Amino acid sequence: MTYVSKPDDDDPEHGCPSTRRDLLGALAATGIAGAMAVTPDAAAGATLAENAALTPDQALAEIMAGNARFVAGAPVAHMRDLAIIRAKAAEGQWPIVGVLSCADSRVPVEMVFDEPIGRLFVTRVAGNITTPEIIASLEYGVAVLGIKAIVVMGHSSCGAVKAAIDNPEVPGQISALFPALLPAVYMSESRDPMAVTRQNAIIQAATLINASPVIEAKVKAGELKVVPAIYDVATSKVETLPIPAAMREQPAK
Repeated sequence: MTYVSKPDDDDPEHGCPSTRRDLLGALAATGIAGAMAVTPDAAAGATLAENAALTPDQALAEIMAGNARFVAGAPVAHMRDLAIIRAKAAEGQWPIVGVLSCADSRVPVEMVFDEPIGRLFVTRVAGNITTPEIIASLEYGVAVLGIKAIVVMGHSSCGAVKAAIDNPEVPGQISALFPALLPAVYMSESRDPMAVTRQNAIIQAATLINASPVIEAKVKAGELKVVPAIYDVATSKVETLPIPAAMREQPAK
């Protein structure tokens, strides 16, 4: 399922459905909601039908293979980006995986997974926390764009996590991040930033499922996986983590 963007979609008064009903109406009006035509996806080197046929495990395997290329110093996505920009990127997007990552500038998500433009649906916020806006964005990725997996990715040396542990006086609204990060501090029973970062990725992934009926329904149906992960800024390697059954029971493979 995909929503084909029009040139004026960035204007909130033109082309951006304001409610779920408006959005579904717009999809139905364009014939997209019920159709899955085999349209060449020049942006990702695949067709919409091929994307739709991917399982959550296959989608995750693709991006983890990309991370292995990135770690090995042999990325390939950058060689396709220019062609993508010049081809069909303006006509729509067909991502296969959503990523919730920290806003840290050392975590360039498309590079980390060696994916070209149009293949990842990325949301970013300091501390990779699940705010209502983040949840809504990822629900769009699931319900409208048809992504197969969501990776909630923390990273080593995370400043937001360190600040939540130390709880210092901070300017402006920076402290608004702390309440969402404090559960990881308490549950990890540690002041070690890496231990808290790992726990935070797990908590935010579980929260994403529990807080979203859209995401929860897809997870229960086996059509979507939500996976916590950690990116090591020193080695460039991504490690996936399990969600404990006590926090969220996901369907068996």
